[in-house]
Amino acid sequence: MKEVKFSERVSERAKKDILELQGKIESMVSGEMTAEMFRKYRLARGVYGQRQPGVQMTRIKLPYGKINSDQLIRIADCSDKYATGNLHATTRQDIQLHFVKLADSPHLWADLEDVGVTMKEACGNTVRNITASPTAGIDPDEPFDVSPYAQQTFEYLLRNPICQDMGRKFKISFSSSEKDTAFSFIHDVGLVPLVVREPDGKEKRGFRVVVGGGLGAQPMAAQLLYDFLEEEYIIPLIEAIIRVFDRYGERTKRHKARMKYLLADVGLEEFTRLIETEWPSVKHKSFRMKGTEDVPAPPSESTVTLAGLKEGTSDEEFRKWLVTNVFEQKQKGWHAVQLKVPLGDIHSDTARALAAIVKEHAADDIRVTANQGYLLRYIRAQDLETVYRKLGALKLASPGFDSTLDVTTCPGTDTCNLAITSSYGITRVLEEMMLNEYPDLVYNSDIKIKISGCMNGCGQHSSSNIGYHGSSLKHGQHVLPALQILLGGGYSGSGLGQVGEKIVKIPGKRGPQSLRLLLDDYLANAFEGEYFNLYYKRKGKSYFYQLLRPLADLSTITEDDFRDYDHDEIYKTEIGVGECAGVMLDLVSSTIIEAREKLLLAQELLSAGQWADAIYHAYGSMITGAKALLLGEGVATNTQHGIMKDFDEHFGDYFCPAENKDGFRQIVLTINKNEPTEEFARYYVGNAKEFLDYIRSYRESNVNPQAEPILQEEVFGMDS
Repeated sequence: MKEVKFSERVSERAKKDILELQGKIESMVSGEMTAEMFRKYRLARGVYGQRQPGVQMTRIKLPYGKINSDQLIRIADCSDKYATGNLHATTRQDIQLHFVKLADSPHLWADLEDVGVTMKEACGNTVRNITASPTAGIDPDEPFDVSPYAQQTFEYLLRNPICQDMGRKFKISFSSSEKDTAFSFIHDVGLVPLVVREPDGKEKRGFRVVVGGGLGAQPMAAQLLYDFLEEEYIIPLIEAIIRVFDRYGERTKRHKARMKYLLADVGLEEFTRLIETEWPSVKHKSFRMKGTEDVPAPPSESTVTLAGLKEGTSDEEFRKWLVTNVFEQKQKGWHAVQLKVPLGDIHSDTARALAAIVKEHAADDIRVTANQGYLLRYIRAQDLETVYRKLGALKLASPGFDSTLDVTTCPGTDTCNLAITSSYGITRVLEEMMLNEYPDLVYNSDIKIKISGCMNGCGQHSSSNIGYHGSSLKHGQHVLPALQILLGGGYSGSGLGQVGEKIVKIPGKRGPQSLRLLLDDYLANAFEGEYFNLYYKRKGKSYFYQLLRPLADLSTITEDDFRDYDHDEIYKTEIGVGECAGVMLDLVSSTIIEAREKLLLAQELLSAGQWADAIYHAYGSMITGAKALLLGEGVATNTQHGIMKDFDEHFGDYFCPAENKDGFRQIVLTINKNEPTEEFARYYVGNAKEFLDYIRSYRESNVNPQAEPILQEEVFGMDS
């Protein structure tokens, strides 16, 4: 592979990450590492296998969607150089590039790090991109700007050992106000800012904290953990929650490995107790965020107002755009412009032209939005028409941002391995139908429509008023593409978040008919000003099932029903080429190698004086080593807590002789009974080193060395 070149702006930690990725790619290509082992590694570096063999999707991690113009230009340049020239905005405020060659991914990453953008922990069993309301900092309803809180939470968790190898992904959001536009109710941890007045009259900042939300095949709304938690305890709390999830979360049954299932199993009271048991071990007992003070905006010196523009223009399309895509910020005289982006896709040339508009007319602070658009900030009213004309030339001035006509969607079968149907195709058809038949919905920001290509929910269909996810229906000897309809998700009239209910599954080509029925029924029968979800609740699930059930009748299907959107061929259910290859190395040995790598990291961090991080890597080393021996004995492993228990049962006599009263579990769990001091770090890392020595002794005594030559050099070749 060609050498990766770094600029002087790339940090040493980023260089190490990128060179490690390149080394792992070389090991996988040479056969030294299995594709399955590499898969786990590359996902945590933002490299995700596509439906098409031989190419990857790379996910670029943008905390709370923030990006400046130079970063946008660099991503566009990278898309031209390594991908297809397209930039896809996601529902988690990332940008994705598709059809990237695996060998190019380290070079792409290095180019991104040159402008301060990372791919680290963008996929895989890590803390995913931290999202926030795109209006944070300019929201007229916000008690304070949550942007610095989201930024510092991102920085705190990036490369943090507590979240490098969890059972599943973990998601965090910061909303800007109680309107909860960052959807706290669908997150593992959701935070909504609040200000309370203390007895002495001073105001105190904090957050309402909810936990255990999630989408997927079994969506669950988050539960309230704290009505109000002071701001300085947010990061320690998040760390403690992640430690609990890491230790007790499911690891074998992938479909049960999200934190929502752990919370459902143990209950909120026990979950809270487990958090408290982790408190001694967290790195900081309080963490004061920096740069959270409100900074007054400079005067806009605008000679016109938004209201004046709306009233004074004779251009109906411009007026419509002003009404639906522009709002006045909390900073008087300044305005935000929201860009409706069909399918979340813009071309690299468009991205560069957009960056030029930002540099000339707006603050250099673009936000990618959760509905796959973009938001520009700090624009003077007198510049709005110029901005509108320039955006129009880029086809980015369509009115109706975040309206019913602005459908959110995942890429579906265009690129995704797991997708069942074409999300892009049905999205185009529904938007065109509504634009032609229900044009006034451009002003409706209450009814949200979201679409996913499968039940997993990347399009967040369960959190929308009207949701669809791709599925299939069997008819005789044939299968046809289908849509599962969900209703009632998102927000109730009282502002509480809720997940949608499944109503009925219909042939995919009947999607437009289903939406017509729903919209016509709502427009005809809803009370004046009645919010859609309240209307749904008043009528009830059975009412809507009866309304839509005729569309599920397969006795009237046509040949076209057997073709998916954007496809001419007859549909057949197939998942893209899998990412796993046959296992070529012994699983036990490869797991021991993983334990060794974690111990080496612990020793490296110990030398650097990073006590808490060294302790957690040592913890991971012992858990992984124990898992390896259990696998060798055919013992199924599940949670980390279960591994400790099972290890004592199967290996207790060997590893914990009579003179040592502490079992393996007790030794390991000293981690959450001690402060992360230098003294404890040296003690704990020493225990981990001693434990791997025990493993070497056991394997040498019980495994045929000829059958496992990898043991001596690769697994135990460490003197430090």
